[in-house]
Amino acid sequence: MITNLGDLEIFVKVAASGNMSAAAKSLGISPAVVSKRIKRLEQQLGTRLLQRTTRQIGLTDAGKGFYDRIGHLLTGIEDAEQFVSGESTEITGNLRISAPTSFGRMHIAPHLPSFMQAHPRLSIDLTLSDEFTDIIAEGFDVAIRISELKDSSLIARKLVQVRRILCAAPSYVERFGMPPTMDDLVNHQCLSPHNGEPWRLESPAGPLVYRPAGRLATNSSEVIREAVIAGLGIALRSTWDIGGELKEGRLVRVMPDYEGSKNVSISAVYPSRQHLPSKVRAFIEFLSDLYGPIPPWEKSVDAGIISETA
Repeated sequence: MITNLGDLEIFVKVAASGNMSAAAKSLGISPAVVSKRIKRLEQQLGTRLLQRTTRQIGLTDAGKGFYDRIGHLLTGIEDAEQFVSGESTEITGNLRISAPTSFGRMHIAPHLPSFMQAHPRLSIDLTLSDEFTDIIAEGFDVAIRISELKDSSLIARKLVQVRRILCAAPSYVERFGMPPTMDDLVNHQCLSPHNGEPWRLESPAGPLVYRPAGRLATNSSEVIREAVIAGLGIALRSTWDIGGELKEGRLVRVMPDYEGSKNVSISAVYPSRQHLPSKVRAFIEFLSDLYGPIPPWEKSVDAGIISETA
């Protein structure tokens, strides 16, 4: 019979990180104490929860099933303790967030001060990466994803649809003109996406796929962004990324009848649990209010259109 809830918390930390040292650091105890407490929990349950190797720690089948069932229980206990102590409306603890690099820098980081001022007992750990993180294995509470939503064991809440448009600098259009049709793009410099993907567009005639060809190749989305602003060519960019430049007139829309696929959205993704921690719920609601119903970066997008005769 389990008699120490602290052992459960330690197990959850180890299972989420896959590393006893990392779990020990986050809990403020030594790795030796973590190992001892895990062994005690396994003895009480009469089964091995972790599979230890020289390089990493993984979950056994029993450990995975146990982990899937106790996460929401610990969260429920924490909320119950706060309720009894009269702190049920105050959000506390540490919120670990994963977000794409550019989007996090532009549309999350600037707003964190107001969110943290509203919740003075909450700390934030924001990790920016363009790789899809395993939020359970790496111990994140919530991840912001920009992608098509697919079947997953995770829960996803759509925050806002991504709108992607063709754009160029006014200096580029002055030199090379405005392409009236897709066929005319062969006479233009088109900036390929950093990931090598083609342009997936919605047109008056329906969906189409166009593979741009240009003189610049890079693995950085931000390099493409700077290149289109500098007048090196035409690019397909998200409005959250270049809304400010459209407003300032540093970029203009090209071929406005063509936009990127409407299947891509910005979503908040979190582990599939029966009980959503209040800190995660508060952050998701904060972003939802911030971005909707019309996100701030959309307000000047359609104004950045020049005619085909420009």
